[in-house]
Amino acid sequence: MAKFRYTLLFVLMVLILTSLFGVSSVLAQDDEEYVDECLAPQEEVEAVEAPDNSHISFEIILPNARGDRSFIDSAAAGAERAIAELGVTGRIIETAGVQEHDAAVRRAVQNRPDLVITIAVDASIIQEIAEEFEDQKFGAQETFFFPEPPDLPNLSLYNILTHENSYLAGIAAGMLTRTGMVGAVGGLDTPGINLFIVGFEEGVLSVCPDCQLVRSYVGDFSDPVTAKEQALNLFEQGADILYQVAGRSGEGVLAAAAETGNFAIGVDSNQDDLYPGTIIVSAMKRVDNAVFSFVESVVNDTFAPGVTTVGLAEGFAGLSWDEGICSRTFDENGPEDMVAKLPAVRQAIAEAREKILSGELVVTNALELASE
Repeated sequence: MAKFRYTLLFVLMVLILTSLFGVSSVLAQDDEEYVDECLAPQEEVEAVEAPDNSHISFEIILPNARGDRSFIDSAAAGAERAIAELGVTGRIIETAGVQEHDAAVRRAVQNRPDLVITIAVDASIIQEIAEEFEDQKFGAQETFFFPEPPDLPNLSLYNILTHENSYLAGIAAGMLTRTGMVGAVGGLDTPGINLFIVGFEEGVLSVCPDCQLVRSYVGDFSDPVTAKEQALNLFEQGADILYQVAGRSGEGVLAAAAETGNFAIGVDSNQDDLYPGTIIVSAMKRVDNAVFSFVESVVNDTFAPGVTTVGLAEGFAGLSWDEGICSRTFDENGPEDMVAKLPAVRQAIAEAREKILSGELVVTNALELASE
């Protein structure tokens, strides 16, 4: 009888150990499916002395003063990088709004730089001045011509598509929402802003088909007070995550999320550190890369008129979580229940990114819809 009990006990121990080993194997397999590249050791990059291209000059006109912690600051950062790394002479011009854009561009032309770069200046102003000054090279960013840009030999445009990285941000929001209601606050109801929002909403619904989507538009990119009021209203309705696509106005959305204990998705620049534990991730539009590329094309004598379209595949759009930025602010400051889901969220994003880049997954492009 005792021998039987020992035998039974031995069999039970084997079964328990086998079961535990099996669970461990499954967990190990799951862990191996997604590897966070940001946790791998990063190679040190040796500093390279900038060449002397001081004879090449550019002037960049910003649509407002720096300090939006969004696309304006990103553009200025790209200009500063061009000066530092390419050794050119550059001048960053801050304006006080639309009423100063035409005069600011014309003053820049009078200084005869090799390149004049404009950020979010109205298309009609760009076209008129570029046609008037045929010998001046222009690079225009954040300017959308409809139905299509003019065919001018001295005008170069970068069109950064942000629907795909917004889709990835939408996956994060859809998987992390606690209330099942997710929203977006845009600066203006325009194709350029809806490019972000439509992609984001599709990403949300891809992982949370029953999620309710809400939207609002501020009507301005420099009105954080109104944006905050709208965000507070959406949070009161039940939304718990808002995607802000509103320039400086978006600061009101981020502040509202922090004050109410809700959450937000940042835009354009890495905004994760503005309110640690509130901003889950930022959908980055690399305006800085576009500005740098404009200047680099003049240095390399490869300036090309017309539109250059870039996006996720070319590294001009992505997330603040991506390798190279590797923001992990929300991991360190977010609530435990949401942080615990981040590995699964990042794996879902990695799989969606692969499908987008391969063409298997097509995200709606609101700019194409607007031009039809």
